[in-house]
Amino acid sequence: MVKITRVGIVTGGASGIGKALCKELLTRGVYIVIADLNAEEGLRTAAELERMGGECRFIQVDVTDGTAVKAMVDGIYRDFGRLDYMFNNAGIAMYGEIGDMTQQNWQRIVDVNLWGVIHGVQAAYPLMMKQGFGYIANTASAAGLGPAPGSGAYSATKHAVVGLTTSLHYEAEAYGVKVSCLCPAFVDTPIFESGEAVHMDKKKVLTQVKKQKLMTPEYFAALACKGLEKNEALVNPMPLRRTMDILFTLFPFLHRKVMQLVCRTTREARLD
Repeated sequence: MVKITRVGIVTGGASGIGKALCKELLTRGVYIVIADLNAEEGLRTAAELERMGGECRFIQVDVTDGTAVKAMVDGIYRDFGRLDYMFNNAGIAMYGEIGDMTQQNWQRIVDVNLWGVIHGVQAAYPLMMKQGFGYIANTASAAGLGPAPGSGAYSATKHAVVGLTTSLHYEAEAYGVKVSCLCPAFVDTPIFESGEAVHMDKKKVLTQVKKQKLMTPEYFAALACKGLEKNEALVNPMPLRRTMDILFTLFPFLHRKVMQLVCRTTREARLD
């Protein structure tokens, strides 16, 4: 049995990176609250964590509902008298060019990827300020660190999460609260298959994705927690970020060529 010393909430915790984070936190003596919209997967994950010797519970929650998120966070705080970790990890993918996006497409991805994070921060941050400690980790993406042609709406939400999180990283220092932004790239999770394709052939999109060298979610979760231990504002353990930073800053012409190549590649999946 793992000795419980801390309490953490992981939204989107039933699968993918969220599930891997739950497992990683479990090994570190954290009581896990698996927060997810998918009750079937959430209960299955809870049973798996319990078989590993951990203590946890599943709470079904829609992160787009700020009232529901606050009720969940407040309830956990009342039960344990503390909140050590808030992982705002829930998110969705969306493929398509910006010119093909409808108002409904934008509303959907902004509600989940951005407002879902905002709701988690608004619920957890005041409690952590009050107790004088805690860690907020918001999952963005490498797509939030540079252009992502063919996934512009997704990229826009992740850029916003990066800006929110890195700003809060410094604001929160005075209150003893730590804040980090997780920026994975190609991690082998269900988000690719479940992502919405707007005016694109999803099978072709997934074929392109699978050509990449995918990292396991467990490996990323371990690297992410190590980044949190160092209180890094941005946790992006892959060479992609450094490579793109160099291209963007020192070789703008080459960077432009790379982005044009990405455009041509993604348009092979576009529906006529």
